[in-house]
Amino acid sequence: MFTFKSVLLSLIAAALVAGSTSLRADESSAAAKQQLAPTGKVRVALSVGPSSNQFRAKLDPGTKQPKGVAVDLANALGEKLGAPVELIMYDNYPALLEAGRQGTWDVTFLPFGEARAKIIDYGPAYYFLELTYIVRAGSTIKDQSDIDHPGVRVAAAAKSISASKLQQSLKYATFVELEKLSVIQNQLAAGKVDAAAAGRETLAGLVTKLPGARVLDGTLYALPVSVAVPKGRPAALSYVTDFIENAKATGVVRRAFDNAGFKDAAVAPLVSRR
Repeated sequence: MFTFKSVLLSLIAAALVAGSTSLRADESSAAAKQQLAPTGKVRVALSVGPSSNQFRAKLDPGTKQPKGVAVDLANALGEKLGAPVELIMYDNYPALLEAGRQGTWDVTFLPFGEARAKIIDYGPAYYFLELTYIVRAGSTIKDQSDIDHPGVRVAAAAKSISASKLQQSLKYATFVELEKLSVIQNQLAAGKVDAAAAGRETLAGLVTKLPGARVLDGTLYALPVSVAVPKGRPAALSYVTDFIENAKATGVVRRAFDNAGFKDAAVAPLVSRR
C-alpha cells in the first residue's frame, strides 16, 4: 500500500540516483574537456596536401586557410565541447605522428593503421577509403594487374597506409617511398615513377594537376577513416567516439562530405553499442 511517506522516500531515492548520474556525467565531461583541450583549445592535427579527401585538407587559394571534411568535423567537435579550435597543419605523416607522440595536438582524423595504433587510439570509422593507383601520362599500364611487374616504379607517401600495403603486396615492382603527396606529384610529372598509390579522391585531385594521368579502376584496399586521439587519453577517446557516432546519425558528416564536394561518398554505418 502506498503512503505519503513511501512515495516521498521513493522520490528522494530517485532524485539521489538522478543527482549521482548527473554528477558522473559532469565528471566525465570535465575529464573529456581536460584531455581534449588541455591548453584551453582543441588542437586538431590536419593532414594537408595539394588535393583533399575525406581526411586530408587543402589550402583555400584565396584565404590560405585549410578547408575540407576534417576542418568541418574539427569545428563541430569544438562547438560541441565548448572550446575554441586550433588547426595544426602537417604536410607529411611522420611529422604528424611524431607530434602526436609528443602531445603537440589533441585530436586528428586519419585512416587506420596498425603502426599508427601504437601512437594513437582510434574511434569509430566515419568513412571507408578506397586505395587505388594513378599512372603517369603515356603509361602502358591499363589496370591493376599491370602494376606488379619488373621495371615498374610505384610510389606512396612515407608512413602512409598506402606505403604499408604496397610493401606487403609488391613482389616484382620497385617500391618508392616519398616524403609527401606534392613530391609524388612532381615525380610522376617528371617520369621518375610510373604509378602511385593513395585514396581515390586524392588521386582524382592529382589528375587535374597532371595532364594525361589516369586513376585506375579497382581497389587495392578499403581502409577505415576515423577520429583519433593520442594514447593515454581514455576520456577523450570516449568523447570523440560519441561525437563521431552522433555526427554520422545527425548528418554532420554527410554535410561535411557535401561541402567538400564528395557528394557520392558514403558515410560509414553506425556502430552498434549493445
